[in-house]
Amino acid sequence: MSRNTIRVLVILALVSIGGIIVTQVYWFRRAFDAEAQQFNRDVNTALFNVASQFFEINKAAIPSNNPIKQLSTNYYVVMINNEIDANLLEFLLTSEFEKRNISADFEYGIYDCTNDKMVYGSYVSMNSAEQVATTASLPKWEDQNYYFGVQFPHKARLITSRMEVWIFSSAVLAIVLIFFAYSLFVILKQKRLSEVQKDFINNMTHEFKTPISTISLSAEVLKGPNIINQPDRLHSYATIIENENLRLKNQVERVLQMASLEREEISLNKEETQMHQLLSETIDGFKLTHDQVEIKLAFEAENDLVVVDRLHLRNVINNLLDNAIKYCRRVPQIEISTNNLDNSICIEVKDNGIGISKDHQKKIFNKFYRVPTGNVHDVKGFGLGLNYVNIIMKAHKGSVELTDSSNAGSTLKLTLKNA
Repeated sequence: MSRNTIRVLVILALVSIGGIIVTQVYWFRRAFDAEAQQFNRDVNTALFNVASQFFEINKAAIPSNNPIKQLSTNYYVVMINNEIDANLLEFLLTSEFEKRNISADFEYGIYDCTNDKMVYGSYVSMNSAEQVATTASLPKWEDQNYYFGVQFPHKARLITSRMEVWIFSSAVLAIVLIFFAYSLFVILKQKRLSEVQKDFINNMTHEFKTPISTISLSAEVLKGPNIINQPDRLHSYATIIENENLRLKNQVERVLQMASLEREEISLNKEETQMHQLLSETIDGFKLTHDQVEIKLAFEAENDLVVVDRLHLRNVINNLLDNAIKYCRRVPQIEISTNNLDNSICIEVKDNGIGISKDHQKKIFNKFYRVPTGNVHDVKGFGLGLNYVNIIMKAHKGSVELTDSSNAGSTLKLTLKNA
């Protein structure tokens, strides 16, 4: 599947998810408004019945205009224009609300406009015997004498509780969307892994092709009838075959070693080691085959004692030195320094190479990852070196990080706990 096809599929998937979410929100809102309207009708009916009973008790005619007015989304007032018994009002309100399955807690207040004050107020819990202190913050209904007001502080919560089906469907939809998004993430991740695997196979094929071709040509020369009479030439081609065979062996061992590390079969043979001595020995051995490389040392750490696997730490240093040479377009210059920080020794390896762009800095420790160089294949390798470094440092409870990188070179820092 091409990259453009995947991009189109991702865009369509995101548009679909957005459309589904917008549709669900729209219908949820519509359902909420419908429930709110039903709640308002039930409350108005209950309050009208309460008012009618008060008019009957007071032997007053029911006014021609609606005695009920809704001042806000959760506050209703009922005009009585006669004295109101608080106990009777609370009883009638509770009874009427229960008949219509209105289980929301409410607070009510009785207002005397002639004295411009609330003469009584209380909070009623429909689900428990707990009573809350009276609140006197109910707003005034202008141009009326005696009236009572009812407020539902938890109206929205009650309406939401009546929407079990919609809440359930929304939860199911959320789970489906999460699963869909996760599936999309897995597909894209597998696509990236497939590309990485393809690059690895191409790199491995390229790496193996050169020594195999060299060995094949050397074997053809050795098959010549006159080669036995040319001992120097015979020795030269035999040496070429030996070196190329060793190169192939090292490449295969590196791949097998990474496979072993992937299965977490790494075994460390730790011992107390002077880090400065280990670095010096490793660098001396490295210079035997890279005598053109200039390596400067600055050992400033006062405590360089660590408990490490010497073989793996040598390989770590060699990998960093090898990368510093591979990715350098001039005479390689490497600076290695040490210092102590928080009971740890920090080893910095700085080179004068081509650097690493910000887009690739977070990926350089990934397995098989190599910084793209287009169609140029002048840098050999499988993309395993820094991944190996990262695995070994983690196995030692240490860390490796890229602290600086530019066109002037890169700096990698290794951190290990002191013994």
